[in-house]
Amino acid sequence: MKYARLGNSDLNVSRICMGCMGFGDSGRGQHSWTIDEAHAREIIKRGLELGVNFYDTAIAYQSGTSEQYVGRALRDFARRDDVVVATKFLPRTQEEIDRGITGQQHIENMINTSLKNLGMDYVDLYIYHMWDWQTPIEDILDGLNRIVKAGKVRYIGISNCFAWQIAKANAVAEKEGFAKFVSIQGHYNLIFREEEREMVPYCNEENIALTPYSALASGRLSRRPGEGGTKRAKEDTYAKFKYDATAAQDNVIISRVAELAEKHGVTMTEVSLAWLLTKVTAPVVGATKLHHIEGTVKALDLSLTPEEILYLEEPYVPHPLAGVMAQNKPAAAKEKHVWSTGDQKIAK
Repeated sequence: MKYARLGNSDLNVSRICMGCMGFGDSGRGQHSWTIDEAHAREIIKRGLELGVNFYDTAIAYQSGTSEQYVGRALRDFARRDDVVVATKFLPRTQEEIDRGITGQQHIENMINTSLKNLGMDYVDLYIYHMWDWQTPIEDILDGLNRIVKAGKVRYIGISNCFAWQIAKANAVAEKEGFAKFVSIQGHYNLIFREEEREMVPYCNEENIALTPYSALASGRLSRRPGEGGTKRAKEDTYAKFKYDATAAQDNVIISRVAELAEKHGVTMTEVSLAWLLTKVTAPVVGATKLHHIEGTVKALDLSLTPEEILYLEEPYVPHPLAGVMAQNKPAAAKEKHVWSTGDQKIAK
């Protein structure tokens, strides 16, 4: 395993982050294809054996059951100081706003619930899951700074935002003496490279770590066009929403991934991640089978030549926003979150 410093923090993270969205009670959340606790534990244990020390979950994943699975497994298989645990919080709900719950109170409630789910005293990285259009950024940063000072959170990160938003937030934080965002978890992979317009250069300039999700485009970058047959491939309607509209142009790139995989005698997963690892600190890669995490780690051993990197990048054409960034708009924020906590009860 290889390790890297997470932006402007003192966290030393594996260059593969295990994404835990696929863990959790399949009857309690957004996804029907998630795996049960027994299988999640096997994958987490194998990840630890391979040197993965960075684990990413969220309160929104299957109504908090992902956090619960991850917390129990890490308590059983690892020393707390040896792992870096990231989780995320959602914006305020309209019900909370109507009840007068402030942004600061909301963040306190959210972290307390996540810590209870995880069975931990603190998290290493607490991530603002998506921009809250109804709450002033000053309140969000104040709330986050309070839980950092209380020792419940070591560092803060942000996800699903524009470069101007993280730039504004960190400028406010610096002015007020609040904790600043040290990482961004955006949507970035070989067939969705819109982050390269402004976010990537901004983060490179400010030493903010890039830890992108959807590193394999929900499996599309790990298999040839037309191949599928997995439960997720059949049932993940959200992934279809993100990628089906651009499948024709994306398949040109995916075919080149397959070509280079055959040339090197490796998997398409290894080629796709080897490319991404030249751009970011640690991609967040989901795993629902043991061979997924094993294949992911192998990508660290593959070095692509500059010519091969250019060959993979050359067919790319601009894409419209997709997923959370396309849905989370000011008007929509008053209706409902893109992610839902389902029946998850937030501590008061």
